[in-house]
Amino acid sequence: MLTIKTSSTFGLAQMREKLPKDAYQALLQTLEKGKKLPRETAEAVASAIKEWAVAKNVTHFCHWFQPMTGLTAEKHDAFISIQHSYHSELRVIERFTGSQLIQGEPDASSFPSGGMRSTFEARGYTAWDPSSPLFIIEEESGNTLCIPTVFFGYHGQALDNKTPLLRSLESLSQEGCEFLKLLGDVDVKRIQATLGAEQEYFLIDKNLAALRPDIIMTGRTLLGASSTRGQQLEDHYFGSIPSRVKKFMQEVEFELYKLGVPVKTRHNEVAPSQFELAPIFEDVNISADHNLLTMEVLKRIALKHGMVCLLHEKPFAGINGSGKHNNWSIANDKGENLLEPGTTPHQNLRFLAVLAATLKAVYKHADVLRASIASPGNDHRLGANEAPPAIISVFLGSMLEQILNNIETGKVNKATQQQIIDLGVGQIPTISKDYTDRNRTSPFAFTGNKFEFRAVGSSTNVAVPMSILNAAVASSFKECTARLQELLKKKGSSRDEAVIELVREICKETKSIRFEGNGYSQEWRDEAKKRGLPILNTTPDALRVLTNKKATQFLVDTNVLSPEEIESRYHINVERYVKTLDIEFMTLAELIKGYVIPSVEKQLIQSHSAYEAIKSAALKKSWKVRLDELEKTFSDILKNLEVFEKHLKKSHGLEIEEDKMQLIVTQIVASAEKLRSVCDHAETLVADEFWNLPKYREMLFSNTLTS
Repeated sequence: MLTIKTSSTFGLAQMREKLPKDAYQALLQTLEKGKKLPRETAEAVASAIKEWAVAKNVTHFCHWFQPMTGLTAEKHDAFISIQHSYHSELRVIERFTGSQLIQGEPDASSFPSGGMRSTFEARGYTAWDPSSPLFIIEEESGNTLCIPTVFFGYHGQALDNKTPLLRSLESLSQEGCEFLKLLGDVDVKRIQATLGAEQEYFLIDKNLAALRPDIIMTGRTLLGASSTRGQQLEDHYFGSIPSRVKKFMQEVEFELYKLGVPVKTRHNEVAPSQFELAPIFEDVNISADHNLLTMEVLKRIALKHGMVCLLHEKPFAGINGSGKHNNWSIANDKGENLLEPGTTPHQNLRFLAVLAATLKAVYKHADVLRASIASPGNDHRLGANEAPPAIISVFLGSMLEQILNNIETGKVNKATQQQIIDLGVGQIPTISKDYTDRNRTSPFAFTGNKFEFRAVGSSTNVAVPMSILNAAVASSFKECTARLQELLKKKGSSRDEAVIELVREICKETKSIRFEGNGYSQEWRDEAKKRGLPILNTTPDALRVLTNKKATQFLVDTNVLSPEEIESRYHINVERYVKTLDIEFMTLAELIKGYVIPSVEKQLIQSHSAYEAIKSAALKKSWKVRLDELEKTFSDILKNLEVFEKHLKKSHGLEIEEDKMQLIVTQIVASAEKLRSVCDHAETLVADEFWNLPKYREMLFSNTLTS
């Protein structure tokens, strides 16, 4: 049996082994009850960590945090302290203290804050998150100990994505426990959210990527005619993994196992050169950290194998883009999945109640959930043939949908004996244990014992949408607790009857969010509009939700984000949208002027020369048709480029970011798409010897040619 130890991580198991018993118990109190870590415990932990890390040839440590750039950040410090000796000689000693473990102070002035910090208040602080294991990044340049931390400002504002996630988990546990106790789980002390984040990505040859300025600067192709062969044969999905890619995958998995990331699945995805990696479930906080690590490892190991890993949501036009399906569930402190039907009437009542609370959360806060997954990259993907639409809806499956409908009307449903779990209460129908198909068009689908939030983009830090989802469910738990208390006050109403009545009410209230059909269809868009669901097709549409105080109040009520922190995230995301698109637009203009126009000019010169040399009148007539098409295409490129650059100049003259965003979404995006269209047509008219950019066929199929 193959055994790979998580040799590069230092978590609770290692601390239990290395720490004195009293120090370990004090650490558990910090984790379980939020108590402050005593100084002597911090010193004991730091000493154990240093001893372990130095034995593994670690020379530096860093506080690893998640600023609101969408990436991770770190500042390395050496495991040494320099002291003056009695004779004024310098002595270098290895040292790592409790204070260095617990808190750091990186300069925060260059990280996004959305106006929360003044220039003279530029300090930022990192604080150790003891619930997430420390880990070592091993590279040829040296080994570094990484300490997962939160990142906050001088006045305590969250400047990162981890802090809101931790807050949301605390709120979810608190409100969830109150609700469960009312259901009869009087001994519940804590509930936790779990997550399994599937990661899709593309791999292309490094040498080809180096010849594409758009991939280097933006992570995606801004130009490129479709390859004659794409994904239409459906031969890549779950097909034999190319040997070059398999070697890459094996090294990625080995590195991730060492880092404690529980990778389980690997396979070809639908598009050529697209692949997927999936872990098993973990605590949401640890899973979020592990997914960020996964993305870093994918990119680093790809380079070692002569490839580039693209995590952009839509690197290539005309074929599937990449998502990150977030498989989310919640469990109590006994390890029972609260979204899984059980074997007793009580467990099944609990399942229905928790399911109803989740439905209420998604129904009530669909607009903010949509905002949590908004990005320029995801705009290209949502609503396409491989991704859910931008309209948030819930898919439950035919059996569960029928059960809720029957609860709503008071009927009882029966299913085959092999597929049902009898609830054992007269008013409650039977529930199928596994009677759901996967609706690939649903952004939020129930898949047996969890919800799959499929609309999350492949480059997203999952801490952001998970914070919002946790907060929405926590808020819903609080509302359901109050409503159930009122129902229990009614004379003659038993607890079971009150729970069913609550579920019945919520089924009626949230019916519009439930949809079983094809989310890609125009009929659904029309139907969603009739139902009054939020239709937020673009990132600017979605981000404006963050300015609606009524819509975001649940984030304040659950202590996940303060009004100031919500406003800052709106400004950061607007600025990020504008800057991301501006980089793409400027790169597109450079590509056209530096590559496309010279290539077409060379083709025109050769074609004119060949035309003049033709003696046959019939052949000359045919050649003239081709030449006219090339000349018209060249003229269209120049005309569209002129219009495009006028829009860009206007955008650069605007001072307010919201005005730039509006101009981009209403004019420049369409102008860029039109310009790309004529350039892609030009590619089909120009000889390969003159076209200097690697083509789609080369980038998408090169991995299958290399053993």
